[in-house]
Amino acid sequence: MDAPGPPDPPGPPALCFPELNQSCPQPLLSPSATLLRLALLCTVPPLTVTLNLLVITAVAHFRQLHTPTNLLLLSLAVSDLLVGLVLMPGEMLRESGCWLLGEVMCALYLYVAYVSVSASVIDMVLISVDRYVAICDPLHYTQRVTMRRVSVGVACSWAFSLLYCALILKDNLLYPERTHTCAGECLLVLDFVFAVVDTFVGFILPVGLILIINLVVLVVALSQARAMRVQVVAQVSVRGARRPRLKAASSLGVLVGIFLLCFTPYQCFSLVGGDLLNSPVASFLVFLVYFNSCLNPLVYALFYPWFRKAVLLIVTLRIFRVDACHEFRVIQAP
Repeated sequence: MDAPGPPDPPGPPALCFPELNQSCPQPLLSPSATLLRLALLCTVPPLTVTLNLLVITAVAHFRQLHTPTNLLLLSLAVSDLLVGLVLMPGEMLRESGCWLLGEVMCALYLYVAYVSVSASVIDMVLISVDRYVAICDPLHYTQRVTMRRVSVGVACSWAFSLLYCALILKDNLLYPERTHTCAGECLLVLDFVFAVVDTFVGFILPVGLILIINLVVLVVALSQARAMRVQVVAQVSVRGARRPRLKAASSLGVLVGIFLLCFTPYQCFSLVGGDLLNSPVASFLVFLVYFNSCLNPLVYALFYPWFRKAVLLIVTLRIFRVDACHEFRVIQAP
């Protein structure tokens, strides 16, 4: 009996585009990895889109929620909606190893990714400023933080994000074919100078401002708490007047803290020389940044009664009734 021969050598890897000579090879994914990607794609992006649509609908529909703070949350929800609608599915497709949507769509995807993340970072800076004024200067809060000023700030933040990201990704947008070595890949290529500028403008400067502002807020809040304990007579009136605003400011602090926990690993990996968007090792860190967009509405649900009450009206379809706004006022009453 003849001894069995050596196993046949593995054939060439499958190509993303077999009809093209310069096609990228398809990566070999284990069944567990494929199942995990499918599970994430079917759960996290739809949940992110649904939750942020609820936030947008609630703030936009009910006039009682048209406040400066909620306008900032609305802007944040719009950027989070883009993450769930475009970036999460796009990132999973890009990390699968075969980008099937072409070079132009790759450039647009990376541009939308940068714009949404940049707008979120600026929104967090504005939210920190709102929290600072609410705690450090509550008597002048309504005069300093108005709907007009916040609207201008939100509009400027989105305009800056659109122009800034277009400048940073200029080569990717103008010459998308130069950033690919084979058909089927979607890579981010940044000039060294632009990469350094983006690291400072997009992370170090805004995160530094967020940390400084919230540190000052924490020190002031602790000093106010000590003063309230000492002045027992004044505590009743002052605490009763400030309690709603302090509670809202504390909730915003949780929102900022979660943002820092999700974004800091992303940027730290980039600072030490990791090619963040192109490295398979960093896929989890990118997804963690995007997952922050799903966590934000959950923070609203935990700390904001108005969000829970508005969601109740929306999911029960009572929002379409003529007296929906009146019902919201009744539910809002203590």
